[in-house]
Amino acid sequence: MTASAMDVIAPQQRALEALYRTHVGPGDRYALLDFPDHANVGDSAIWLGEVTLLRRITGRDPDHVATWDGFDMEAFRADSPEGVVFLHGGGNLGDIWPHHQRFRDRIVRDLRDRRVVQLPQSIHFRDAAGIAAFGDTLARHPDFHLCVRDEPSLLLAQAHWSCPVTLAPDSAFALGPQPRGTADFDVLMLLRTDQEGVPHEATVRADAGDAAIVDWLVDDDLPTRAAGESLASHYQRLADARVARGLTLLSRGRRIVTDRLHAHILAVLLGIPHRALDNEYGKLSAYIAAWTAASPLLEPAAPR
Repeated sequence: MTASAMDVIAPQQRALEALYRTHVGPGDRYALLDFPDHANVGDSAIWLGEVTLLRRITGRDPDHVATWDGFDMEAFRADSPEGVVFLHGGGNLGDIWPHHQRFRDRIVRDLRDRRVVQLPQSIHFRDAAGIAAFGDTLARHPDFHLCVRDEPSLLLAQAHWSCPVTLAPDSAFALGPQPRGTADFDVLMLLRTDQEGVPHEATVRADAGDAAIVDWLVDDDLPTRAAGESLASHYQRLADARVARGLTLLSRGRRIVTDRLHAHILAVLLGIPHRALDNEYGKLSAYIAAWTAASPLLEPAAPR
């Protein structure tokens, strides 16, 4: 990893460390909710960054972990009678992925006796009514803290919601530089096949040739939960497996073209030259403008 590449990575790592330390310190208890039990590698990279930071700072595992659809309030209260409740970061604050937003609403509504910290997110609502509705929920919580990954999200939150808002990097940067595997394609195009994707036909034609066009929404050969294994340990192994798959896939390209934010982030950590295209609402260009524009690995972000 070159010094100039580390000049982009290291400030984000320092900012993340400072952010997390405002909420927990050595020995503090905490919970981490909304584990991303799905194939999107980016969300697993975020989770691994989150637990890396929280374990390093507190010296302990989370008291309770849960998926959005596996959360049980009674079990949570038994495992985690005190401490900060962290909500997994990412790009699902809004109405594109409504099941995550409904879970967030529930936690903010039902855990008013605890500090709740939303780890760095990008915000996007297609329907402005959702902005006001979430604002009403936040207004009734006395100790909710929101972290956002880009300036458009920061401005939206500051304009509409009455809670502390902090601009912070994506937690996946806590993973640091990663070893790069062997490339077998001149260009690897990792393009979204979900509802955040937009057509990139002209770009695909221009970058054709010896190219592979893929997405990383595949879940194969995942570890099963061992007898007696804690849920936190099992989730760690699932996230490790998914991120390892993503790193191997990205390493196959001597150069990458992508409209996935975490393909950009992991390409920075792997040291792979790449071009970043935007998703439906400009998530990549907004993050790049805030944090990674100086990367020597990055070609100019293309407009939508």
